[in-house]
Amino acid sequence: MSSVSPIQIPRRLPLLLTNEGVLLPGSTMRTSVDSARNLQLVRSRLLKGTSLQSTILGVIPNTPDPASDAQDLPPLHRIGTAALAVQVVGSNWPKPHYTLLITGLCRFQIVQVLKEKPYPVAEVEQLDRLEEFPNTCKTREELGELSEQFYKYAVQILDAVSLEERFKMTIPLLVRQIEGLKLLQKTRKHKQDDDKRVIAIRPIRRITHIPGALEDDDEDEDNDDIVMLERKIRTSSMPEQAHKVCDKEIKRLKKMPQSMPEYALTRNYLELMVELPWNKSTTDRLDIRAARILLDNDHYAMEKLKKRVLEYLAVRQLKNNLKGPILCFVGPPGVGKTSVGRSVAKTLGREFHRIALGGVCDQSDIRGHRRTYVGSMPGRIINGLKTVGVNNPVFLLDEVDKLGKSLQGDPAAALLEVLDPEQNHNFTDHYLNVAFDLSQVLFIATANTTATIPPALLDRMEIIQVPGYTQEEKIEIAHRHLIPKQLEQHGLTPQQIQIPQVTTLDIITRYTREAGVRSLDRKFGAICRAVAVKVAEGQHKEAKLDHSDVAEGEGCREHILEDAKPESIGDTPDLALPPEMPILIDFHALKDILGPPMYEMEVSERLSQPGVAVGLAWTPLGGEIMFVEASRMDGEGQLTLTGQLGDVMKESAHLAISWLRSNAKKYHLTNASGSFDLLDNTDIHLHFPAGAVTKDGPSAGVTIVTCLASLFSGRLVRSDVAMTGEITLRGLVLPVGGIKDKVLAAHRAGLKRVIIPQRNEKDLEEIPGNVRQDLSFVTASCLDEVLNAAFDGGFTVSTRPGLLNSKL
Repeated sequence: MSSVSPIQIPRRLPLLLTNEGVLLPGSTMRTSVDSARNLQLVRSRLLKGTSLQSTILGVIPNTPDPASDAQDLPPLHRIGTAALAVQVVGSNWPKPHYTLLITGLCRFQIVQVLKEKPYPVAEVEQLDRLEEFPNTCKTREELGELSEQFYKYAVQILDAVSLEERFKMTIPLLVRQIEGLKLLQKTRKHKQDDDKRVIAIRPIRRITHIPGALEDDDEDEDNDDIVMLERKIRTSSMPEQAHKVCDKEIKRLKKMPQSMPEYALTRNYLELMVELPWNKSTTDRLDIRAARILLDNDHYAMEKLKKRVLEYLAVRQLKNNLKGPILCFVGPPGVGKTSVGRSVAKTLGREFHRIALGGVCDQSDIRGHRRTYVGSMPGRIINGLKTVGVNNPVFLLDEVDKLGKSLQGDPAAALLEVLDPEQNHNFTDHYLNVAFDLSQVLFIATANTTATIPPALLDRMEIIQVPGYTQEEKIEIAHRHLIPKQLEQHGLTPQQIQIPQVTTLDIITRYTREAGVRSLDRKFGAICRAVAVKVAEGQHKEAKLDHSDVAEGEGCREHILEDAKPESIGDTPDLALPPEMPILIDFHALKDILGPPMYEMEVSERLSQPGVAVGLAWTPLGGEIMFVEASRMDGEGQLTLTGQLGDVMKESAHLAISWLRSNAKKYHLTNASGSFDLLDNTDIHLHFPAGAVTKDGPSAGVTIVTCLASLFSGRLVRSDVAMTGEITLRGLVLPVGGIKDKVLAAHRAGLKRVIIPQRNEKDLEEIPGNVRQDLSFVTASCLDEVLNAAFDGGFTVSTRPGLLNSKL
């Protein structure tokens, strides 16, 4: 018996799947690790392990199957080699991967696979002992080098357990290799050209034969990358035109030396063509009830948007080849446009891919670069399809209203073909130069406003407005989604912190003023961080609770709810501590954590003198209230406008003063000297506060008229009224847009009456019921009705009929 103790490998081995060759006992090889399973194995086993056994792996030869799913574990070869990981080198370029230097110890046979994820682990049976063949290590290493060319034959050698059987397999292989080398040496004496020399080597590979091996030409050249690529092209499901292009390129690649720069470009192109999901798609989940429940759980409110998704599902159920709609969600920031796109993909059971278009100013980002350019690459659409691996994903085109334009072209124009259902079935990327069918892709675009979207692009999309949230909706969203998310992110539990709804309302009204919930989410994050500090400090303290320090309104505002009776606290010091109770966040705690309130109701204070009125404005960030102030002084009849006003708003101001001058006698409006000519020896100054913000649009016309009427009449405008509407020179009130966002802004500001154009009455249907109950709406068709509604007791001598003051 040998004096050397045999190698005993563990009964349970993690399996490293490699397609770079066959590792034999005694040989050494380097292998690249870039798949998800192998990366997890290296990180969990080699980088974190401390014992010698953690560096022993089971190496299994693996032949990649392009048709198989990357998520599933491929069929495993039953014989493998136990290996010792000698060196691990990591890199992040071009993507995270490791390079392992491994040495083969002995062979094993898989008894059973114990688990598949995150990496496979199997129970193994050791087949041989390394010390039995001390003189064959060098031979095995040389044979391992041969196995790089004869992958299948090396596997057969690996499977041969007995020594005699191995000799029968390897001796003919060595003889054939010697004959090939002799023939190669003779050929080199007569042919000097490098290309012809490569051609002379290939027949030698084809005449090499090993007993028991398959005689198929494709199997003989499995390790030839070009042949592998050619086989993938033949077995792919790409259309006939793409097949022709690939066949032409593969023929060029065969005649091309590897040293040429174009060789790598052509190979990358062919690999992309093979990886594209020409006909691979996911099956839609068409259960409408389940989809409705999923959408309701993920997002509160947004009824119009959910209705449109369910309509698509219903039609998809009736018609299988329905083209994907082009939807565009338009609304202020923070209302959930991007997240609802992800929920749509989850509802349909489709893959999701987000493409950020903000600031993109090169059309090649959409269409790709032509392959004649150095560093050419496909556009984001084709690259996204390659990433998701299916031809019917949900593509989210985020911030489509923020596309730029430069000397490199207009990406918005390039999107016209992508977002046209009648054209995108034949989309041609400049890099591919082959048509690809995008008709099954569900495109969802997001934007804050449609004003900056080109009309041709806007015409191709179905616009779905996503307005801001009401206070009640924000409270529901906060307690359903925001607070649980922040607690999880900060490692807190509901047993450690409680935020009542009344506190949430204080945060919404006094610390935020937005249409969405992003700022609200950040405030909850600040509260959780402050509580996390208290909780972390409490875990390191062992002190009794001093009840005298927990007086109401004092201390650090931590309110501990004591459920235990005083009698239950014994005399023992260890039992004097009460059970851990949550920290209750009330208004005092808010002031300590977030500081004094940022927003206070100031409408009544600013309307305490004549010449001030409240208007309603729409911005890409949602609706806002807007103050208009006016003053008069002796002068030469000039009108001064300040506040960074646009041309349209300046024209509204001139219209307002002209209408008031023409109706001064009717309303008994006079200047300081008592004249009905309001500009006689009088200058008027109109100012729109928040001067750093540019303002424009026609909807401030009625507000300017009301402000000037208050100035010249000396009467105060009602402090609870806001208004919007465009005016004409004849005193008519014309409809405007953004009614819902404007009404929500008035509701947030605590106003009670809203004056809108009569032709906007239909837009009130979109206002939530609770908001309609809190507000009184006045629909006006002319400026007489506006003035009557804006002042207590009306503005004319007798109340005009037809005033609609409805409690909706």
